[in-house]
Amino acid sequence: MTLSGATQTRSNQQVDKNAIRPFPNVKVPEAELTELRRRINATRWPERETVTDSTQGVQLATTQALARYWGTEYDWRKCEARLNALPQFITEIDGLDIHFIHVRSKHENALPLIVTHGWPGSVVEQLKIIDPLTNPTAHGGEASDAFDVVIPSIPGYGYSGKPTTTGWGPDRIARAWVALMKRLGYTKFVAQGGDWGAVVVDMMGLQAPPELLGIHTNMPGIFPAAIDQAAFSGAQAPSDLSPDEQVAYERLQFVYQKGIAYGFQMGLRPQTLYGIADSPVGLAAYFLDHDARSYELISRVFQGASEGLTRDDILDNLTITWLTNTALSSARLYWEYFGKGYFNAKGVNIPVAVSVFPDELYPAPHSWTKQAYPKLMHYNRLPKGGHFAAWEQPRLFSEEVRAGFRSLRSGVAASAA
Repeated sequence: MTLSGATQTRSNQQVDKNAIRPFPNVKVPEAELTELRRRINATRWPERETVTDSTQGVQLATTQALARYWGTEYDWRKCEARLNALPQFITEIDGLDIHFIHVRSKHENALPLIVTHGWPGSVVEQLKIIDPLTNPTAHGGEASDAFDVVIPSIPGYGYSGKPTTTGWGPDRIARAWVALMKRLGYTKFVAQGGDWGAVVVDMMGLQAPPELLGIHTNMPGIFPAAIDQAAFSGAQAPSDLSPDEQVAYERLQFVYQKGIAYGFQMGLRPQTLYGIADSPVGLAAYFLDHDARSYELISRVFQGASEGLTRDDILDNLTITWLTNTALSSARLYWEYFGKGYFNAKGVNIPVAVSVFPDELYPAPHSWTKQAYPKLMHYNRLPKGGHFAAWEQPRLFSEEVRAGFRSLRSGVAASAA
């Protein structure tokens, strides 16, 4: 082979490696669904908790109600059809296959947006916001509010590849997302995230690539380091806090003391969690125990109440994790980032929009938010909604994303012209 031929071969290999490939339709063999139901219905149950509330964890009645529906009535094929109706792709970035949904708006000058889910999660959590963001005129918005939407699966989650080496923390994911957007041809774009997605967009903001115009977060990292450390230690709130800061401090302290046991387990010993890879009901209970307010909502759903989420919403998210066997690969993200600060201010100096949903882990006060994000361009407190806002309150969430990024659109239009 000539030198020029060898060079051409290497070039073709590089092109193939970076190619954006169609993601094949999801079609789970019926035998896998039958086995899932068998495992659910064969669960060995413990006795009920010895208290009348959830202070000992996810309650037996809630878990059994979930299992009855999951093992007898739930239809995964409906979720499968929703996923297959969307344009999905896969591409290799930094040695790992990244799965993503990419929906372009029919409107001109749509603003490119990458949205990142969290744990315990998948792209299922963002499906309800795709049409309101790409097709705003059908949802009470203006054509000028349109987005092209990209929703990737975090490495180790859903249909993305599972890292086989260490190092895939939020900072590396942030760089991968920039590479993805550039590979899609976007020279200017914005980013949104909640839960782990919020940490990822904070990292994107900290790295401040020139293509990134701004970020929107519904779980902003806003706590001053001393306040975060005091809440973690269990210390009494400082006496000089405003009423809003006092509430945020108390809520964060509750999270550290009562609400983040899963974070410590996954942060310290994720590989030990074989039980949630082997038992569907074990996985369900572990996922439901994310935070007190989300659990209360989900518990009411399985008692027959009408909430922002449905039983199928919850089980779609569980089932995709079960079928892809990503319980442990997703847990390792906590190990990668353990002790580095989820909720603290990180020094982001690009434009930031913040939406505060009342049942988030903590309601971010404007004072600390402005301090954490000196280029704060939008701050709004919503009347309802919690930690999984895009999933639970898609209309409010979509309106917030539109409003939050509206002031940045002139830059995109100029870039496109």
